[in-house]
Amino acid sequence: MLYNMPTKLYYGKNIISQHKNEMICGEKALIVTGKNSAKITGALDEVISVLNEFKIPYVHYDGIGENPTYDMILKGRDIGLKNECDFVIAIGGGSPMDAGKAIAVLTANPDLIPDDLFDNNNYDVSLPIVAVPTTAGTGSEVTEYAVLTKPNGRKTGFKSNLIFPDVSFLDPIYMLKMNKNLTLTTAVDALSHAVEGLLSKKSTPISNILARESIELIYRYLPKTLEDLENIEYREKLAIASTLAGMVIAQTGTILPHSLGYRITIHKGIRHGQATAIFLPIIAKEVKKENPKKVETLEKIFGTLENFEIFLKEIGTYNFNIVFTEEELELFSEEVMNSSHIKNTPGNYDKNKIKEMYKKIAKI
Repeated sequence: MLYNMPTKLYYGKNIISQHKNEMICGEKALIVTGKNSAKITGALDEVISVLNEFKIPYVHYDGIGENPTYDMILKGRDIGLKNECDFVIAIGGGSPMDAGKAIAVLTANPDLIPDDLFDNNNYDVSLPIVAVPTTAGTGSEVTEYAVLTKPNGRKTGFKSNLIFPDVSFLDPIYMLKMNKNLTLTTAVDALSHAVEGLLSKKSTPISNILARESIELIYRYLPKTLEDLENIEYREKLAIASTLAGMVIAQTGTILPHSLGYRITIHKGIRHGQATAIFLPIIAKEVKKENPKKVETLEKIFGTLENFEIFLKEIGTYNFNIVFTEEELELFSEEVMNSSHIKNTPGNYDKNKIKEMYKKIAKI
């Protein structure tokens, strides 16, 4: 067994100011963000202040939207090449961090196209990456994964040790501006990572310890945070839980709930965290049939798998209406059956079972 997380992680309140020299990973920075969150949270201003202090020039690309597309990535790459940037600072939620990772590889390998990212035999170098998360959800600040949306609309992830961030700064202060809906959907994304890592065929004793702590923190502090959004202590607990869950999937990857959720995020507009988390109890029950030991931690924390589902409902995870056509059920189930997530999920699955899972979600 192997535990591999080469990212240097600094965490705590006002952490950048305490280790600002660690942010300087080159001579010119490409800052990658979305339109608003990096500015609103204060993270962008703090990063720019550090760069100015060390007299490091920078270019700011703020064109990353939710579920980053090839076009967004290529624009970032072109800006990086034109301005001769030699390291990337990604600030924001999962989308800017994942986009920053892709841009770092493509800028270091200008002959590649985005499709080449999915076979890491195509490249052996990346620009250094600094990550500054402003949400507590994806854990991308400590993983070797990035998820992109292909031109056909499919969300697909690529994996490479080269895109583990070189250094990440986890500061709960940047998460105080998150509204209730964003707090919920990002936290249950982190919960999905921890639970899926626990259930995965690739789970290890170390990843299970991290997953258990992450799940317990979310169970204890997410309901409190939803009632007190500007409580910095609660925010810190969720930030740590999210990063721990990222450490989990860095070892185990994700399993079926992610594949199931991708389809309704792209086709139905349900945010990724909720689209994934709604399938967790269903898959946990399937895994229990195959390997009861894998769900023991969940049962210890929540009491029963039924209580786990009740918890998700009570915090608002299922607060949306969704309808599937027969054509969609056929398409979605076919895509899920062809995904890599199937092989790492304990249990037996076929197209009919996948269809029934979608139908069950539509009835909740």
